[in-house]
Amino acid sequence: MKLAITATGEGLESPVDPRFGRTKYFIVIDPETNAATAVGNSVNLNAAQGAGIQAAKTLIDLGVTALITGHVGPKAFTTLQAGGIAIYPVTAGTVADAVKQFQAGALQAMASADVEGHW
Repeated sequence: MKLAITATGEGLESPVDPRFGRTKYFIVIDPETNAATAVGNSVNLNAAQGAGIQAAKTLIDLGVTALITGHVGPKAFTTLQAGGIAIYPVTAGTVADAVKQFQAGALQAMASADVEGHW
C-alpha cells in the first residue's frame, strides 16, 4: 500500500494542502515502514484546467492506493476512483498528523467530490 498526502512543503511536518490538483507536493508514504518521498506537482500547480485529472494520473502511476487531501473536485474524484484510490479528507494539521489519523483508522473515505471543478 502507498499513501499520498497533499502538502505545502516537502517534509512530514509540512501542513496538509487543502487543494488536490494544485497542491505543491504529494508526500508518498509506505504506512508500514513510514518511508516517505516528496513528489513535486509543479506541472499542475498553474495549469489552466485539468490539474485534478493530471494529478490523479500521477498518483495512479505511482501506485498510490489511498489519498489524504482537503478537497477534491468531480473530475479528479472520478479519475481517482477509477484508479482504485480511496480519498480521505483532512483540512488541517501536518502530514505527520494526517498519517497518524489514517493509521489509527480515524478517517472516513469520501463518497463523492466535495467541491466544484476549478476550486
